[in-house]
Amino acid sequence: MDAHHHHFKRITTAGLLIALGIIYGDIGTSPLYTFQTIMNDGGFIDEHLVFGAISCIFWTLTLQTTFKYVIITLQADNKGEGGVFSLYALVRRFGPKLVFPAIIGAGTLLADGIITPPITVSSAIEGLNMVKGLENVIVPGNNLVVEIVLVIILLLFIFQRFGTKVVGAAFGPVMFLWFMMLGVLGVSQIIHYPYIFQALNPKYGLSLLTEHPKGFWLLGAVFLCTTGAEALYSDLGHCGKKNIQATWIFVKTTLVLNYLGQGAWTLAQHKSTLGGANPFFAIVPHWFLLPSILIATCASIIASQALISGSFTLISEAISLNFWPKVTVKFPTNIRGQIYIPSINWILCTGCFLVVLYFRTSESMTAAYGFSITIAMLMTTILMFYFLRYVKHYPLWIVSLIMVLFIAVESSFFVANAVKIVKRLFFLVFEIGLISTMYIWFNARKITNRFLSFVNLNKYLDKIEALSNDTSIQKTTSHLIYLTKADHSNQIEKRVLTSIFQHHPKRADMYWLIHIERTDEPFTMEYGVEEMNDGKVIRIDFMLGFRVQPRIGLMFRNVVKDMVHNKELDALKRFPALDAENLSNYKFVIFENVLSYDNEFSVREGFILNSYFSINKLATSDSKAFGLDSSQILVEKIPLVVTPKSCDGLKQVFYKKRQE
Repeated sequence: MDAHHHHFKRITTAGLLIALGIIYGDIGTSPLYTFQTIMNDGGFIDEHLVFGAISCIFWTLTLQTTFKYVIITLQADNKGEGGVFSLYALVRRFGPKLVFPAIIGAGTLLADGIITPPITVSSAIEGLNMVKGLENVIVPGNNLVVEIVLVIILLLFIFQRFGTKVVGAAFGPVMFLWFMMLGVLGVSQIIHYPYIFQALNPKYGLSLLTEHPKGFWLLGAVFLCTTGAEALYSDLGHCGKKNIQATWIFVKTTLVLNYLGQGAWTLAQHKSTLGGANPFFAIVPHWFLLPSILIATCASIIASQALISGSFTLISEAISLNFWPKVTVKFPTNIRGQIYIPSINWILCTGCFLVVLYFRTSESMTAAYGFSITIAMLMTTILMFYFLRYVKHYPLWIVSLIMVLFIAVESSFFVANAVKIVKRLFFLVFEIGLISTMYIWFNARKITNRFLSFVNLNKYLDKIEALSNDTSIQKTTSHLIYLTKADHSNQIEKRVLTSIFQHHPKRADMYWLIHIERTDEPFTMEYGVEEMNDGKVIRIDFMLGFRVQPRIGLMFRNVVKDMVHNKELDALKRFPALDAENLSNYKFVIFENVLSYDNEFSVREGFILNSYFSINKLATSDSKAFGLDSSQILVEKIPLVVTPKSCDGLKQVFYKKRQE
C-alpha cells in the first residue's frame, strides 16, 4: 500500500496512461454531443452563438474542472484516496450535519451516472449515420441503433464480474489515441478559420448569456462539457494527484482544440441550423470516418467502464461507513481497488436500459443530463469549505472568496438545468431511492444503537469461566465469537451476556469478542489482541480503513494462525486440536434486530425502522457480508421495544397503591 502511494507521488509514464484510461472517459467523450446540443438549443446559428458557446465551454472547463477540481479539490487527499466519502471522512468530525451533503452528493452522482453509458455509446453509434450507404440504415432513434446500443451496454455489464485486468491495460493507449484524434481533428478545421481563437475571450460568453434570447438557459447545455469533472477527484486513489494534474493539461488542450474545430466548421457552413448533422463527425475526413467511429465507440465504452467502477467504489465506501446495507462485494482480480458488486451492477444495467428505451437518441438524452451532477458538485463544495477552513486552516476570507465563486457558478448551472426536471422525472425515483436508502440506513443504525446498554465485563468473567467448565451443560461449540460495539475491553453489551447465560446457555471452551473500529484513512489494516481470565475470553480489536472490506471470517482465522504460530496465547496450548482451518469448531453469533409491536416510536423513527428492516430482508445478511458460511453462524433475534408512554402512568399508580 505504501509503495503504491509512493509510486503515484511522482509522475510516471504508467501513471499518466492509467490516468488517461480511467479518469477522463466521461469528460473526454463530451465533445460528441456538447457543441451539437448548444447549437440545437440556441436556435439560429451565427457567429454570436458559436463564439459565445466556445467561450462558455472554455471558461467552464477552466473554472469548474481546472480550478475547482484539479487545483483545489485534489488537495483533499485522504491517504491517497478521493471521492465524496473520502472527503466526508476527513471533515465529519466538524459537524454531524455534514452527513447530509455526503449522502446527497453520493446519491445524485450514482443516479445521474446511469445516463453516461447510454449517451456516450449512442452518440458514437449514431455517427455511422454519416457513413455513405448507411444514411437510411443507421437513423438516430430507430430500432437498429437502440438494439446495438443495448447489446453493447449489456455486454459491458456482463463483463464486470470478470474484472478489467485484461482490458484495463489497453484503456490508457486507446484514450491517448482518442485525445490525439480530438486535437488533430480540431486543428484540421482551425487552420481554415484561425479567427476562431477569438472565441476564448470571456466577453463572448458573457455576451451570449446576457444578450441571446435563450441566454442564461443555454448553460444547461454548456454544463455537459464538464459533467465528468467529479471523476477527477473520485479516482484520485487510482492515479495520484500529480499524474492527474499533468494529464489534464494535455486533455484540456485537445478538448478545447476540438471545440474550436467544431465551431470553425459550423461557421464555414454559413447555415442557420445544423440540419441534423453532428459537428463532431462532420469534421472527420470521409476516409477516416469508420475508424473514428470505432475509436469513439471504444472511448465511450471506457467512459462507461470508469463510471461503473466508480459506482462500485462509492457503494463499497458507503457500506464501510454504514450508509448502505451489507451487500455482497466480490474481488474479481488481485488489483487493489478492483471490486464487483452484483446488486449495484444489475441496478445500473436496468437503469441504463430504461434510459435507452425511453429517450432512444443521444440528443434526447442530453435534455435530461446534468441536473444531478450540479447537485453533487454543490455538495462537494459544501464539504470542501470545511476541509479548507478547518483541515487546511486557510484564512476565512480566502475560503469565502473561493466558495462564493464556486457556489455562484454551480448555482447558475443548477438553475439552468432545473428546467430539465420535467424531462427526467423517472430519474427522480432512482435518485430518491438511493438517497433515502442511505439516509434510512445511517439513521436506523443510530436508533438501534440507542438500545445498546453496556455492563462491566470484569464482573462476569468468573461466571463465564464457570459456564465453560460446567460439563453438565451441552457444549455449543469450541470457539464462540461475538461482534461487540464496546470501545473499551472492560465493557460488553448486555445482550451478549443475555445470549450466553439465558434461554439456552452457550457453553464453549473459549469466548471471543471482536470489535471493528473504522479509521478515517482508507486502507488501514491492523489488529490488537487482549487475553482475559486465563484465556477463557479473548478480545480482538480490528482497525480497518473505510475502504477495507470487513471479511471478519477470514481475518479472524488469520489472527488465530498468527497467534498459534507466534505462541502468543497460553490458552491455545490447552486446545492443540483447535486450529484455524477447522471451521466446525468456530461459531459466530449474529444479532438480528426485530421491531416489537409493543412500542411507541415517533412517526419518523417508526418509518425509518420499518424501512430499515424491509431493506435488510432484500440485502445480503451480515453473515455473507462478513465472509461467513451459514454453518458458522448462530442468529439471535433482539426485539426493539420502546415502552409505550401510555404505560408510564400505570406504573406510577401501582407504585403509589403499594406504598399505601
